[in-house]
Amino acid sequence: MICETEDKIFTVEPADFEQLALEIFHFQYNHNLIYQQYVKALFTVGREVRSLNTIPFLPISFFKTHEIKSTVFEPAIIFESSGTTQTRNSRHFVKDLGIYRQSFLKAWEQFYGPVQEWCVIGLLPSYLERQHSSLVLMVDELIKHSRHPSSGFYLYDYAALAQVLAQLEQAGQKTLLIGVTFGLLDFAERYPMPLKHTMVMETGGMKGRRQEMTRHEVHEALKAAFQLEVVHSEYGMTELLSQAYSTGHGIFSCPNWMRVLVRQEDDPLDVRLSGSGVLNIIDLANIYSCSFIATDDVGTVDAAGRFEVQGRMDNSDIRGCNLLLAGL
Repeated sequence: MICETEDKIFTVEPADFEQLALEIFHFQYNHNLIYQQYVKALFTVGREVRSLNTIPFLPISFFKTHEIKSTVFEPAIIFESSGTTQTRNSRHFVKDLGIYRQSFLKAWEQFYGPVQEWCVIGLLPSYLERQHSSLVLMVDELIKHSRHPSSGFYLYDYAALAQVLAQLEQAGQKTLLIGVTFGLLDFAERYPMPLKHTMVMETGGMKGRRQEMTRHEVHEALKAAFQLEVVHSEYGMTELLSQAYSTGHGIFSCPNWMRVLVRQEDDPLDVRLSGSGVLNIIDLANIYSCSFIATDDVGTVDAAGRFEVQGRMDNSDIRGCNLLLAGL
C-alpha cells in the first residue's frame, strides 16, 4: 500500500507543513498498529488532534522493542543503531530506500548546494566495520554522487588522508570531511593543518574511545588544529530518515520536511513549538515507520525552529551517535 501523500513530502512548503503532518498522522494511526495502540493508551476519550503540538509522539525506545511499520511490507533494508554491548539496539524497518536517498540528497542540496561541487571524504572508523548503518549508507551515496576521484572512505589511514587533503587544498577544491567525533579528534592531533577549502563536519560519536567532551570543547579543538572559523555538525539517528545540519556553534536547522518541538519532561502531552525541554521530532520522510518521535535529547528550540542539543535525559540509553555531550 502506498500513502497518497508520499509525493508531497519533499516539496512541502512551510505554510503547508502542518496540514501534511496531520494527514500523515491519520495515515499512520490507521496503518501502524503499534502507534495506534500507543495513541489509544495515551489519550483520553475525546481528545482531538488538530495541530502539531497535539499530535502524539512515539517514545524512541519503541524502536528497540517493536517493529515500527506503517502498512505491511518486507523491508528493503533494516537500519540498526550502533549501541553498546550493554544496550539493545534500535532497528528501523525501511520500506523504500529511495525515500531515504531523496531525503539526504535533497537536504544536502538545501543546505550546501549540489553535491557534485564537493569532494566528499568520510572518516567513519567503527561504523564502516559494521553493517546496517544509515550514516555509512548516506556518506557512501554522497561520495558516489560527488563523482570526484579523491572522494572516499578512510578508516585509520590518517597519513593517506592528510596527503589527500593537502592535495585538495593546493588545488582549491571544495571538500567535505565528515566524520565521527573520535576519528576527527584523533586525526586532528596527529595531522594538524590549515584547511581553507575544507568543511569539517562532526556527526557525534565517542563510543568510549576517548574521554567525553562537550560539543563546544570538540569544536574548539578542531578549529585550533585546522585553523577553522567554524565546525559544522550533522544531527541524525537510526530512527529518522532525515538529518538536520548546523553551520556552526551547534545550532541546527531542519530541512523543509522535518521539524523539532519540545515537550516538558514531567508531562509528555505538554508539547510546545519553541522553548526548552525534551526534543520531539517530526520527520515526514518516516512515512512508512513513524513520523512523530519523542527523543531523549534535551535542548532548546527557537521561534524560527532552529534547535540546540544540550544533553540527554537521565537514565536514557547511550548510543553510538549520542555519546557526544552537547555544550551550552
